[in-house]
Amino acid sequence: MNSENKTIAVIGAGVAGLLAAVHAAELGAEVHLFEKMDRVGLKMGITGKGRCNLTNSAPIEEFIGKTPGNGKFLYSAYRQFSNTDLLELLRRWGMETVAERGGRVFPKSEDAQEVRRLFMRKIEETGVHLHLSDPVHHILTEDGRVSAVETSRGTLPAAACILATGGKSYPRTGSTGDGYRMAAELGHKVTALRPALIPLVCANAYCKELQGLSLRNVALTVSAGGRRKAALQGEMIFTHFGISGPIVLSLSDQVSLWLSQGHEVSGEIDMKPALSEEVLDKRILRDLAKFHLKQMRNALQDLLPHRMIDVILRMSDIPPELPVAELTRHQRANLRYAIKHMPLAVTGTRPIEEAIVTAGGVSVKEIQSSTMESKLVGGLYLAGEVMDVHAFTGGYNLQAAFSTGWVAAESAAAAVQGR
Repeated sequence: MNSENKTIAVIGAGVAGLLAAVHAAELGAEVHLFEKMDRVGLKMGITGKGRCNLTNSAPIEEFIGKTPGNGKFLYSAYRQFSNTDLLELLRRWGMETVAERGGRVFPKSEDAQEVRRLFMRKIEETGVHLHLSDPVHHILTEDGRVSAVETSRGTLPAAACILATGGKSYPRTGSTGDGYRMAAELGHKVTALRPALIPLVCANAYCKELQGLSLRNVALTVSAGGRRKAALQGEMIFTHFGISGPIVLSLSDQVSLWLSQGHEVSGEIDMKPALSEEVLDKRILRDLAKFHLKQMRNALQDLLPHRMIDVILRMSDIPPELPVAELTRHQRANLRYAIKHMPLAVTGTRPIEEAIVTAGGVSVKEIQSSTMESKLVGGLYLAGEVMDVHAFTGGYNLQAAFSTGWVAAESAAAAVQGR
């Protein structure tokens, strides 16, 4: 390392890059933050439906279980900078936060732009050199160590580089996979990329018929090859292409993996997971008694969403205009089964560009978990989604980005200053 060069180049001004740049500057390093877009934190600005789901209030130990993509790799990062550390830092910086259902933590203002403004203020206060609309093309090395970064406007000598370019989802925010290419140029393995936290495409015509209909307290089960199975209970929504919503997004990581392995995926919706088959049958009988003078189309209004009644009756092979009094025991059994086992033919996911996060990335086997430094290139640190790390919704992905960005900054700043 050039002993006179104390510069750290941070590539990517998303969650991980912003915190890494500010913290490294606070530790005394000269920091240059490069962002290919004309503003910082564009993807952060759309998380949590524009409210910015900063983290989760769950015990930090639970974060590993919420991170199907190499969660154990984050143990050290979470010990060094946890969710409580993040919230305390934001409080010192003047931001109030609130925790909502499921432990999701948001700015009290419920405005993601407040987070971006906060980081812009900290960039100015700490003296970070911000380079907007200035994409980095290559990370240069000498004798196995980072020596400079090459951008559209020239070459900047640097003793260390923090690669925080994000994944490949939401390319309009600048996440176009540049970091994978730069890491691969330096010899790093990039694992197969696929969408995670992504809506599912289904072949069932009824999905388009029901598009826009939200369901609460339903159970969704997905399976592959008749052997693999995953299930969740909660909220979902029908779309013109299939299904989306919280439980769909959480299950989509597993579905995406199965599809990438060539498995056929099927699913089913249990509209009444709290009721056993026997209890549901009694409930149906009560409703039929209540509406015994009506047609079947009008006899299930207390049991099912109005828009779903015709769909369920069709699956049950029951004419909607059939008088309730003429319903047979066999038809009632069909109705009960359709409510508990609404079939789904999952044919794929939406494109990776629409995914909330990218599964896959720079192999964590080639990264020191305690420092985020590359095992292959001295002075190269990685943070955030560019690594092969991804989690469920609920603030877990942003916390992973914050924690790895913090650790990368600590390590890089110590290295360039000889500490």
